[in-house]
Amino acid sequence: MQTLTVSLADRSYPIHIGSGLLADAQSYAPFITGKTVAIVTNKTIAPLYLQQVKTTIAALGKTIVEIILPNGEEHKTAASLDAIYTAMLTAKCDRKTTIIALGGGVIGDVAGFAAATYQRGVPFIQVPTTLLSQVDSSVGGKTAINHALGKNMIGAFYQPLAVISDTETLKTLPPREYASGLAEVVKHALIFDADHFAELEANTDALNARDATVLTRVIAHSCKIKADVVKQDERETKDIRALLNLGHTFGHAIETELGYGAWFHGEAVAAGCVMAAQYSRGIGKKAHLDVLRIQSLFAKLNLPVAAPKVPAKNLLAHMQRDKKNEGGVVTLILLNRIGEAIVDKRVPESDLLAFLESQVADPT
Repeated sequence: MQTLTVSLADRSYPIHIGSGLLADAQSYAPFITGKTVAIVTNKTIAPLYLQQVKTTIAALGKTIVEIILPNGEEHKTAASLDAIYTAMLTAKCDRKTTIIALGGGVIGDVAGFAAATYQRGVPFIQVPTTLLSQVDSSVGGKTAINHALGKNMIGAFYQPLAVISDTETLKTLPPREYASGLAEVVKHALIFDADHFAELEANTDALNARDATVLTRVIAHSCKIKADVVKQDERETKDIRALLNLGHTFGHAIETELGYGAWFHGEAVAAGCVMAAQYSRGIGKKAHLDVLRIQSLFAKLNLPVAAPKVPAKNLLAHMQRDKKNEGGVVTLILLNRIGEAIVDKRVPESDLLAFLESQVADPT
C-alpha cells in the first residue's frame, strides 16, 4: 500500500492506494467514531463490492445503512441527493454518522455533497472504485450535483476524512469507463509534468492492459499532483487549482449539450484538452505546442480527440455559464507547452465562437 497526505492543517487526510483495501478494516477504523455508517453506492457497484465493505464495517461493530442510487451521470441530481437525506433521516442518522461513498465520481460527488449538508455536516470517507475517481475526483473536496443548465453548478467544498483506493476494483471497469479515467491522468501531466507525459507515452500498452505496477505508480503520481494543488489553493481562489480544469470548460459544454451520460466525463475531458491545445496554438499563437503529440496519446488510450458535431452557438452558451468565468467573460485554461498550463481570463467571444465553429463543422 502507498499512502499520500493531503495537507490542510487540522483537516489533513490520507490517500491510501493498494490492493485489497476494501476488506481492510484498519483502513476505515480511525475515521469512524460514531455508531452508524451510511454506505452510498449505485446499482452497478452494489452487486460487486457492497457486501465486502459491509462485512468489513460490521466487523468494527457499526450499524450500517445501505443507500443504493441509480447508476450514471444523468442521476447526479437533486433527486439522488434527496434520496440520501430521506434514507438517513428514516434511519435516524445523527451528526456522528459517517458517510462512505462507494463508487465512481458521481457517487463521490453526490454523497460528498450530502455529507457536507446533512445536519450541517457529517464525517465522510471516499472509497473510489473507478480510475477517474481514484486519480482525480475523490481527492480535493469538490462535491456537487448537476443542473439542467450546467454541470456541477450546485455543491460545496467539503474534504473527506480519508480516501481509500483499492486497485482491485479497476479490474471490473468496462473499457470506456477505464479509458475515461486515463483522460484525467493525461490531463494532470499536460498541466504540470512534461516528463510524466513522456512516461505515459512510453507506457500506453501497459496502461491499456491495466498493468497493476504501472497503474499503481500512475495513480499515486496523479494523486500527488492533485494533493499539492489542493494544499496551495483549496477553494480555487488563487488561479492554481483552476489549472486542473484544463479541457473541462470545453468538456462540460459537450456533456451538457449531449445530455449527461451520453459521453463519459473523461471522454469529454480528452476532447476538451485537445480543443484547448488547438485553441492555444491557433489563437494564442503557441506555434511550438505539439498538438499532434497530445492527440496521439489520447487516441492510443482509446479516447475521443474531437468535439461531436453539435451547434457551436450551443457550446458557447454552455461555456458562458462556466463557474470560472468572471464579469461575463469566458475563462479558459490553455497551454504554453506540454507540462505548463495557464489561465486566460480574457477570451474574446468572437474568437471563441469562430474556433468552435471550426471544430464542429462537418468536413467538406
